[in-house]
Amino acid sequence: MTKASGPARLVAVLCIIFGLVAIGGGVTTWAMVTTQLSAENITVPKDSPLVPGAKVQDPISAYAQAEIINHHALTASGGKTYAELGTMITEAKNAGDTAKVDELTAARNTMMNASFLRASLFTSVLAYGVSLLVIGLGVMFLFLGWAFGSLAKPKVVSAA
Repeated sequence: MTKASGPARLVAVLCIIFGLVAIGGGVTTWAMVTTQLSAENITVPKDSPLVPGAKVQDPISAYAQAEIINHHALTASGGKTYAELGTMITEAKNAGDTAKVDELTAARNTMMNASFLRASLFTSVLAYGVSLLVIGLGVMFLFLGWAFGSLAKPKVVSAA
């Protein structure tokens, strides 16, 4: 007499389906982010310490671009951050130095734009990481489905 494990078979099928969907979703997300980044035609500047001259189309080049944007913005602002420039603008306003206010406001706008660009690039890096995680989970669920499927195979049970 043989007996099959219904719950193990159900879990096996569900794990395999989830694994395939997760892998498909992760690969689709990776491809979509790559396509969108590539369409922007961004090239990492030659002075970047990481992948200089590379087209921004993957997590490493996106990270490199975000870092060099920060470097250039800090150079332009004299090493001052967005928040520090805000404090300096307030001090210049209180002192009545309108020329200094204008100069610091321009530098602060540069830092703000750099911050927005960096946030967008870091969002891409994060999307790559999440898609890779989902692909890995999909593979893991395929293995779980395979393992549960092997448990669900009919076993010979003695009649005694």
